[in-house]
Amino acid sequence: MSAREERDAAFTAFVEAHQVRLRRIAYAVCGDWNRAEDVLQTALARLYASWPRLHAGGTEMAYVRRIIVNADLDDRRRPWRRERPGLDGHDAPTRPGMPPDERTDLLAAVRALPPMQRRVVVLRHWLGLSVAETAQELRIAEGTVKSQSSRALATLREEIGRKSVG
Repeated sequence: MSAREERDAAFTAFVEAHQVRLRRIAYAVCGDWNRAEDVLQTALARLYASWPRLHAGGTEMAYVRRIIVNADLDDRRRPWRRERPGLDGHDAPTRPGMPPDERTDLLAAVRALPPMQRRVVVLRHWLGLSVAETAQELRIAEGTVKSQSSRALATLREEIGRKSVG
């Protein structure tokens, strides 16, 4: 087997093993399945280009998460992307352990967060990264991670509380 075939086999194995998780991460960052697919494809293309260096260092997941966040940022800056998806509520992923109504409300509240707060919530609380890891992935200060997380969680508590009372 040639070096290129070995590289391709290792990359393919990585994508097959992590594609579902990466797609969910992209959705959590973007808030839209179609955009998540686009962002994930961009991330995987960039990952492939840097695969030998990253695979040797074992930093593939961190790199692809950073690409997902950056690709979403780049995508949002394009004026033609400022349109809204038309089928709200029909693209909610299934998460075990939470009733469907609560899950839908939570995902709607997360999608309504400002982009930076949503990214912090996804990386910090959904993926379980530390404050330092989240700061490094987003290239922001640890204090910014803490403040954005605090604001986002307060907003989510308020929104979910409003829905459960009403």
